[in-house]
Amino acid sequence: MSRPLSDQERRKQISIRGIVGAESVAELKRGFNRHLHFTLVKDRNVATPRDYYFALAHTVRDHLVGRWIRTQQYYYEKDPKRIYYLSLEFYMGRTLQNTMINLGLQNACDEAIYQLGLDMEELEEIEEDAGLGNGGLGRLAACFLDSMATLGLAAYGYGIRYEYGIFNQKIRDGWQVEEADDWLRHGNPWEKARPEYMLPVHFYGRVEHAAAGAKWVDTQVVLALPYDTPVPGYMNNTVNTMRLWSARAPNDFNLRDFNVGDYIQAVLDRNLAENISRVLYPNDNFFEGKELRLKQEYFVVAATLQDIIRRFKASKFGSTDSVRTMFDSFPDQVAIQLNDTHPAMAIPELMRIFVDIEKLPWNKAWDITKRTFAYTNHTVLPEALERWPVDLVEKLLPRHLQIIYEINQRHLDHIVSLFPNDMDRLRRMSLIEEGGTKRINMAHLCIVGSHAVNGVAKIHSEIVRTQVFKDFAALELEKFQNKTNGITPRRWLLLCNPGLAELIAEKIGEDYVRDLSQLTKLHEFVDDDLFIREVAKVKQENKVKFALYLEKEYKVKINPSSMFDVHVKRIHEYKRQLMNCLHIITMYNRIRRDPTMLFVPRTVIIGGKAAPGYHMAKMIIKLINAVAQVVNNDPVVGNKLKVIFLENYRVSLAEKVIPATDLSEQISTAGTEASGTGNMKFMLNGALTIGTMDGANVEMAEEAGEENLFIFGMRVEDVTELDKEGYKAQEYYSRLPELKQAIDQIQSGFFSPKEPDLFKDVVNMLFHHDRFKVFADYEAYVKCQEKVSELYLNTKAWTKMVIRNIAAAGKFSSDRTIKEYARDIWHVEPSDLKIPPPNEPRDAAEDKTPNGTAA
Repeated sequence: MSRPLSDQERRKQISIRGIVGAESVAELKRGFNRHLHFTLVKDRNVATPRDYYFALAHTVRDHLVGRWIRTQQYYYEKDPKRIYYLSLEFYMGRTLQNTMINLGLQNACDEAIYQLGLDMEELEEIEEDAGLGNGGLGRLAACFLDSMATLGLAAYGYGIRYEYGIFNQKIRDGWQVEEADDWLRHGNPWEKARPEYMLPVHFYGRVEHAAAGAKWVDTQVVLALPYDTPVPGYMNNTVNTMRLWSARAPNDFNLRDFNVGDYIQAVLDRNLAENISRVLYPNDNFFEGKELRLKQEYFVVAATLQDIIRRFKASKFGSTDSVRTMFDSFPDQVAIQLNDTHPAMAIPELMRIFVDIEKLPWNKAWDITKRTFAYTNHTVLPEALERWPVDLVEKLLPRHLQIIYEINQRHLDHIVSLFPNDMDRLRRMSLIEEGGTKRINMAHLCIVGSHAVNGVAKIHSEIVRTQVFKDFAALELEKFQNKTNGITPRRWLLLCNPGLAELIAEKIGEDYVRDLSQLTKLHEFVDDDLFIREVAKVKQENKVKFALYLEKEYKVKINPSSMFDVHVKRIHEYKRQLMNCLHIITMYNRIRRDPTMLFVPRTVIIGGKAAPGYHMAKMIIKLINAVAQVVNNDPVVGNKLKVIFLENYRVSLAEKVIPATDLSEQISTAGTEASGTGNMKFMLNGALTIGTMDGANVEMAEEAGEENLFIFGMRVEDVTELDKEGYKAQEYYSRLPELKQAIDQIQSGFFSPKEPDLFKDVVNMLFHHDRFKVFADYEAYVKCQEKVSELYLNTKAWTKMVIRNIAAAGKFSSDRTIKEYARDIWHVEPSDLKIPPPNEPRDAAEDKTPNGTAA
């Protein structure tokens, strides 16, 4: 097979990656050599590839700085409403290539690096992922930052600068082993420490009540040191800020209190305070009520709110005379979005600042607080809902507990006035859950303390409104909204799939990158034979490239003409990697039963991390690897079927596997996946979807036509019905011979001959406590997979369906999502204003918003 074009060769053909002027190339080369010399203190004789990566990163960063300073200066002068996106996770991945694309520098950089005799792709591979997230929630925050900058919103991402991000996953003997992700070991060229904005955060202590009000005293102080990372918009010269806080002990830590002079121990104990920002909790969709996690949540909230208020007071609106009137304009100047309940302590913290420090009356403070906050719900799984023990909050944040009690009292008084004698409703709606250990329901706190609550896909928002929080919706229906998730087309098309991006640009022009709805124009080409062939060719090149990557990195050989069937996401029972596994075993058994039968060759690729404490998820990984071991080494199977477990799935690996995928697996039990965003990435990159009517799959089917997805299995109503009558796994096992065979093989040790009962826990779960009903959808899934194979045999028909999917993917841009948040929740208008670049005079900005005011 002919060698695929390297990304570098492909980029040279691509106009959307910026014009290459001899001037800019020469300037970049000068910058590169200057940084190699002055920043890295190396010459070409001793420089390593990592030095070259850093020299390039600093050179590209130089082009951000002028735009960054100018953007912030512009916000200071125009004083637009600020948007604050609060999240415990920002799953950013790599920064270099994204920055080059958004600045229109990619082609010039490619040319400069080529002229310097270096390999751009090799340099890009040296960068560590910023793995400050677990999965969907953290990656969504990253896509949102890109869209907010591209739409010209004065937005800030606030979170924690974890020293260790999501663990690196190694597979040893089929088991997941975790290694620490020391991502900062070589330094991070994209961040700038801002010690001048360091702020104190208080913990523990006690509350004194006096005539003047409550005082929180005798606290322990931890300092929050901000690190700023630039967030460039796409080709609009806007550069926003992501500010991540790092914990530092104050210099008198453990030395001010009657210390008997163990100075050494006191200095060593500084680690206790600084542990707050040490490590990301590696749980996805699971609540672990640990004190350190609550400290992290309050740490980010307390530092961020001080910063927000400082910025508000320094602004033109904030500079009115009396305190009483000063905060009236706060909700007109500040919007705070809570990414799930993790930053929910922001609600009592803002109340504490208003009431205890700024001396506002409670009712006024509460009105301002509610109008400022909005809450995004990300899951309906009960084990994921945050419910903090009252005792823990009382110890760590005594004043906040009192404020939460007061919020709850007034909330319950209001409900009693509307529903007298309905004690059951009071119990259901209280912020405090009684019975056993008293707990604070953080979702209830967020709903009561926000003016808007949203789910992340139509079906999810419906479930939130009509089931999970139906009592609250009965009270304030207008509070509940839907904002279907989206993905940034910059990273998830231009960056990861330059071949497809250019092919689309040739047909419909380049504007689709900022307005993805224009992809509908591709419907005109669905019968264009040349276009069909070109789309298929780009996919094939991406598959060959990924096959070469797997061979180089993991020493596994796969057949690039086989169907790439890909299931990548966090490992969780509700995502049903087990059902995929059962289908693999079924295909294997069919090949063995009749090796001469027509079989459409497949490479099944499964990847994802399991939370370190999640036993069942780790067993699922072991099972997949055990099945792979048998299937991949059976001579009867040959290269008809291969199974790969993709180690250490992360953002930078997603960018490689998604463009190479033929079939995207989105097979959660209906009603469990809030939205999913991987589903959208696959759709945009020319894969077809096999999936249930869950999350955003429902809207993907709505946009593309259900006949252009492989939809199977129970709908939400069917799952509800099955729960009513009782799910009996045994009945499916008895009725379906292929399911029985697969389960018997797992149970008998066919896949683990040295340890026959290795998977007894898995089998026991599937029969006796499978909340996600794998057996109930097995038959429909296998039948649907047969239809997939049948269509794959007809390359032209398959590719036409691919084109229809790409043409329907426009809705799933995070630009569309953010426009909806801006208009319906934050009440700001996106701005087309292009801030002039640093080399032009400042008054050259032309404002293209309808009313002539920049937002």
